[in-house]
Amino acid sequence: MPRAGPGLGVGRDNHPQKFRVWLSGQVRRVTAPIRREMRRRAAVEPVIGHIKAEHRMGRNYLTGRDGDRINTVLAAAGYNFSLLLRWLERLLRALIRALLAAPSWLQTA
Repeated sequence: MPRAGPGLGVGRDNHPQKFRVWLSGQVRRVTAPIRREMRRRAAVEPVIGHIKAEHRMGRNYLTGRDGDRINTVLAAAGYNFSLLLRWLERLLRALIRALLAAPSWLQTA
């Protein structure tokens, strides 16, 4: 039987296929892999919300499943690019700080 993990506000009663639904506050009958998946989702959801709010991704203008996949990949690429830019900024600051703190005999040569 497939598993689904919607949020608490999503309607779950009228789905044509049978799914076993796991809620975030549920304690009983939750196995370790399901608990791990729920923790992973709880860690990823704020990042997705931030990306959608800060980078004009409130609406997906691409149609179909392929459009959803493309939108997700582009959002992840943009997020990773911003992480890379932050890392490069820190590296550049460290290099400039090291050059400015270099001994005077090294700077005159």
